[in-house]
Amino acid sequence: MVRCKEKGISVMHIQILTVGKLKERYLVDGIAEYVKRLGPYAKVQIVEVPDEKAPENMSPAEERQVREREGERLLAKLAPDAYVVALAIDGEMWTSEQLAGSLDKLATYGRSQVAFVIGGSLGLSSELLRRADMRLSFGRMTLPHQLMRLVLVEQIYRAMRINRGEPYHK
Repeated sequence: MVRCKEKGISVMHIQILTVGKLKERYLVDGIAEYVKRLGPYAKVQIVEVPDEKAPENMSPAEERQVREREGERLLAKLAPDAYVVALAIDGEMWTSEQLAGSLDKLATYGRSQVAFVIGGSLGLSSELLRRADMRLSFGRMTLPHQLMRLVLVEQIYRAMRINRGEPYHK
């Protein structure tokens, strides 16, 4: 946790690990806007690892290999002491207030290094899921992993505003 000298406010270190390069301008712009807004609350780092090239019709074994290769790249970027939140469709579904409470609790107990991990189009490797401290789901619908980045940074921003008792549109 880092303290902002001028306000005496703690700043969390949040890493968003993700597979593939974001190309869509509207998503890049939206994410950049929320990362900028998060500046007073958190140091946010977005780390992209290369996606594995995969043909359309793969066998389950080939899909597993793709997830494993992407998972190895993601795991290599994780800090050993990071609290890891894997975004997974089978994870816990929380409200924005629950996410805010969880981030607040982590900061209170000295776990200010939080890594959110977004897998590629085939999801996350079993090894990465084992490394995760928790699995978080944004619903049972499948969302493109590129769009999930924008949704995630918006929810982190919302959580920070909730924790500070600051207004945010509903």
